[in-house]
Amino acid sequence: MIDHARDLVSVRDATERLLSAAVKLDDAAVTEPSRLPGWTRGHVLAHLARNADALVNVLQGRPMYVSGEARDADIERDAPRPLDVQLADVRDSAARFQEAGAVPADWSRTVELRGGVTDSVSRVPFRRWAEVELHHVDLGIGYELEDLPEEFVEREIDFLAARFTGHADVPPTRLTNGTRAWSTGREAGAPDITVTGSRPDLLGWLAGRRDGSGLTVDGGPLPALPPL
Repeated sequence: MIDHARDLVSVRDATERLLSAAVKLDDAAVTEPSRLPGWTRGHVLAHLARNADALVNVLQGRPMYVSGEARDADIERDAPRPLDVQLADVRDSAARFQEAGAVPADWSRTVELRGGVTDSVSRVPFRRWAEVELHHVDLGIGYELEDLPEEFVEREIDFLAARFTGHADVPPTRLTNGTRAWSTGREAGAPDITVTGSRPDLLGWLAGRRDGSGLTVDGGPLPALPPL
């Protein structure tokens, strides 16, 4: 069962880790490329702030974003800001998210996210946790997939494997790190392909952060995953 209150604490802790690392940057570093194609570190920080506010909208029953175009425009507008402004925005928006999450509410209700995706509101804090952890890695400032909390890695693999389950373009696939297995892709009586690797490498591939070169594949080529 999802413990949204515990996940809110994990979000807070992950945000503090990111801010403590990012404060060591300077204004020039903010304008340098991140690990996400086409985005600087400033884009990543701006996205983190605007995503926090967007998830406040979700918690309070409003559309996550006015539109996809408005979301992209806000990130482009905020990306060039100096480091101190970026970090203050990330911190302040994170505080607004925590405040919204602390309000007594029906945590069993279903909410709508970006692109018409629906989910239990109780999973919103975990979704935010994923944003903070993965984008910390995307900043390229020394925080790697191997540094992610074990609980987060396990749950994010669960989440992403479930996300691709039933997807017509992904063959029936078994994922394993040698001690645990996950299934994803099209439904079938038996998997066509087995992908083996460490949890960080499995997560990196599922989340589009690694190309899968650290994985072992049996039964065919490594499946191409659709974008998240």
